[in-house]
Amino acid sequence: MQKKELLAPVGSMECLKQAIHNGADAVYLGCKNFGARKYATNFTNDEIIEAIKMCHLYGVKIYATMNTLIKDNEVDDFISQIEFLHINGIDAVIVQDFGMICLIREKYPNLEIHASTQANTSAKETAQLFYNLGVKRVVFSREMSLEEINNIDVPIEKEAFVHGALCICYSGCCLMSSMIGTRSGNRGECAGSCRLPYSLAINNETISTTKYLLSTKELNTSGYFKELLASDIVSFKIEGRMKSPEYVGFITKFYRDLIDNNGNINTEEYNNKLKTIFNREFTKGHILKCTPEELMNTKTPNHIGLEIGKVIEIKKDKIKIKLNYPLNQQDGIRFLNSGTGFIVNYIYDSKGKLINSATDICYVDNKVNLTKNDIVCKTQDYLLQNELKKYTEKKISILINVKCKLNEQAEITISDNTNHVTIKGSYVQPAINAPIEKERIQQQLIKLGETPFKCENIVLECDDNIFISIKEINELRRKAVNELINLRENKKEKFVKQEVYYKSTKQANIFGLSASVYTEEQLKACIDLNFNRIYVNNEMLYEKYKNKYNVYYKIPRCSRNITEKLKEKTITSDYLSQFSLDIIGDYGLNVFNAYTVYYLNRLGAELINISVELSEQEIVKLISNYEDKFKCYPSVEVLVYGRVENMVIKDNILNIEKNNYNYNLIDLKKRIFPVYFDGINTHVMNYENKVLETQNLVTKVALRYDFFNESATQIKKIVKDI
Repeated sequence: MQKKELLAPVGSMECLKQAIHNGADAVYLGCKNFGARKYATNFTNDEIIEAIKMCHLYGVKIYATMNTLIKDNEVDDFISQIEFLHINGIDAVIVQDFGMICLIREKYPNLEIHASTQANTSAKETAQLFYNLGVKRVVFSREMSLEEINNIDVPIEKEAFVHGALCICYSGCCLMSSMIGTRSGNRGECAGSCRLPYSLAINNETISTTKYLLSTKELNTSGYFKELLASDIVSFKIEGRMKSPEYVGFITKFYRDLIDNNGNINTEEYNNKLKTIFNREFTKGHILKCTPEELMNTKTPNHIGLEIGKVIEIKKDKIKIKLNYPLNQQDGIRFLNSGTGFIVNYIYDSKGKLINSATDICYVDNKVNLTKNDIVCKTQDYLLQNELKKYTEKKISILINVKCKLNEQAEITISDNTNHVTIKGSYVQPAINAPIEKERIQQQLIKLGETPFKCENIVLECDDNIFISIKEINELRRKAVNELINLRENKKEKFVKQEVYYKSTKQANIFGLSASVYTEEQLKACIDLNFNRIYVNNEMLYEKYKNKYNVYYKIPRCSRNITEKLKEKTITSDYLSQFSLDIIGDYGLNVFNAYTVYYLNRLGAELINISVELSEQEIVKLISNYEDKFKCYPSVEVLVYGRVENMVIKDNILNIEKNNYNYNLIDLKKRIFPVYFDGINTHVMNYENKVLETQNLVTKVALRYDFFNESATQIKKIVKDI
């Protein structure tokens, strides 16, 4: 069985140290640009160099998240950063943008690429495509079950999240933050729209009052880890690049112990501590087939803490608490129902005397004007936080071999089983007075002090009655240690940079009008208006009209078996191992730059929809760049009218009727988001229609209209007006 990798998140240098010394096999971090956590501290280039050396010194792999979508005017800077990482020894880059994955593979063949979870690998066909391209590893969608991951028989390394925050939407498919506030999750700027309160209504009647209807619990697979260890997942990934160093250290040690002990540890003790560090309640997640009820926490999107007792009496200035777990001075507490809390500066016993800690009945100051009895949760454990700031530095085992033969050069060899360093000194002389004892030589050589090494074994090959100075022994040890450190820190793949030669795609230019429809009434209206292409997500509608008109079947997004769903003519938002002239790429492919268009054309796609996140000017620039770079004209399509699909969510999380299009989510600004369940996934549409100016596009691209709940009369008016 292949060794399992524990992959820890690091958002700062302190987080990196915590991850390394608490047992991470690998870490992932972001540069200042192009990472999907733009608001994490992230690393400067100088810090990246330091981080690579530190990781390699301790035998830890280091991956850089370069997993945002890249605009055409950013490509040069993106590639420059990729080259910097490669030259300096990064072990892999994690990438979402399809065009950039293809370009990196051709330009830097020795650089390992991992397809980010943002690339949305939910099917064998997508995994096969990445494998065919030379991608080393895929990070599977968090919606995939362990069984589904195991059943993907593609010889590519498999990585999956095992702990941390969950996106409610399939990663890479969420446009909510982008559409309602211009902060793109695909660009590392997610505003956390799923953590906001919403109401649910049907036919304008509210059926669920304002709750956190899209807010998930934290993924925590610790109670089921034997199942994960028995899987063919290679890398167990922890989320948390915006979490504290103490969190990173704790959670890394937790899962290190799980791996090393085959899941046989006291998870209750770990989880109780974890609840005081960060806890939105825990779920085993889709990977272990949780239900929607087990996935969601509609009560609060915030840190809850560990329930430690209850309020049993309230006075104007004091709160009396009955404890189940200890409470210490400087702990943070939260009253669950009132939602208020504070740092406990003072604790009092029943006689009103100050105490440092309590385990049963105690009093605290009523600093929040609490008026009703409540449940008490500990949201910060002061003693635990201080404990977690300290860690035992990792030590690397080495072997030492010493040769001190009369009239030969003294020689010391140290080895870490991979690297071997030999240092020679002066010629060994016979002792004039007292000879040096072998025990003394050994004592000096194993004094490794603050170095990262520890001596597992030492072998002495020394003649009797010889002399070598203590100073020289120490100097030989110092030189050998420094050289071994240098070898480990600078371990890297050979840097290779190739010229990329672009092939002519020779695609026919496709123009005219396209429409995406939900109903037969809409389809007939588009036929009457002479639309060139019509996309339907209703399979029965497709079969009814496919032989009469240019109708394409819109494959359900994030399908597990895409090949089985392919029709004679298909439009897809998922990457396939092979496209064809009868397959159109939908806007869910997140086409942000000319390179993605080019490489999709090379795969054989007939027509490619450009991302709905790009402005009209950016689309025009993409087309211009394509012509300049590839010396031909791209066959692309642009959405000029319609409701963008903001989210694709696994399961019926809102418990709504299948294929009923009368449900709406309503946010605090009274914006109305249509929502429906198709039997597999929940879909959240944008609150307003996207309308794009067409004057600069009409002669350059195919124009697309997406109709959701419009009538035939409305459709005709919309097309006429635009």
